[in-house]
Amino acid sequence: MIQYEEGKWSPLFSLKGSVLQKAARWAVPVACLAAACSTAFRAYADDGVKEWIEAMDVSDRLRDFSFVLGFLIVFRVQTAYARWWEAGTLLQQLRGEWFNSFSSLLAFCNNDPQKWPEVERFQHFLVRLISLLYANALKQVSAMQDNAFELISIEGFDLDSLEAMIKAHDSCELVAQWIQRLIVDANTKDIIKIAPPILSRVYDQLGRGIVRLNNARKIRQFPIPFPLAQMVALMLLMHLVVTVFVTASKIDSAAIGAAFTF
Repeated sequence: MIQYEEGKWSPLFSLKGSVLQKAARWAVPVACLAAACSTAFRAYADDGVKEWIEAMDVSDRLRDFSFVLGFLIVFRVQTAYARWWEAGTLLQQLRGEWFNSFSSLLAFCNNDPQKWPEVERFQHFLVRLISLLYANALKQVSAMQDNAFELISIEGFDLDSLEAMIKAHDSCELVAQWIQRLIVDANTKDIIKIAPPILSRVYDQLGRGIVRLNNARKIRQFPIPFPLAQMVALMLLMHLVVTVFVTASKIDSAAIGAAFTF
């Protein structure tokens, strides 16, 4: 997510994440084409061509076409924003579920001084596993090229386990299984001292986090349907060509025609 200061003019002049650069790659050449077509039309078009263009009533057709295209673009923007908001909500809920399970496990640890060395090892290894789990979750939903997220530490993990995690079809499910196995072992050794019905809430929170992660992955893995995306792209291209033709034939000034086309 791109951070910016709300209520100020800074978003207007920021280039990071700006769509203006991509839009300009199309707008500038098309504006130049419109100016060239307008100049050529005024210089070489005879009265017969001008009467034929007037009879076609292209401007009215362009208005109707622009209405349909605008509706589709607004629909895509609304859908994109809804998907973006849903993904952010799911990631925040996922973080909350896993944080609650982790904090509960810390609270459930045995207070017996004789168990403290084992409790400390359990807590340190648990926090590394949770860090590894969340980093893998972010990696699965991230679309960035550099998706190497920071970890607290990988101390205590053997190379074979890390290699298996990297090659696994779903690394988050594997790490979640490691955490569940760690909890079972800790409960068996009395490192965790709590009633089983209460401990089961930890498993529920871990499971709900995985479910929310899968819902977030769905947004990344299932884009806008291809027929709709193709139709919008084709209509944008048609609108580009027709706009150049209309501005060249309806506006006398090449500069004004280029500005409108831009």
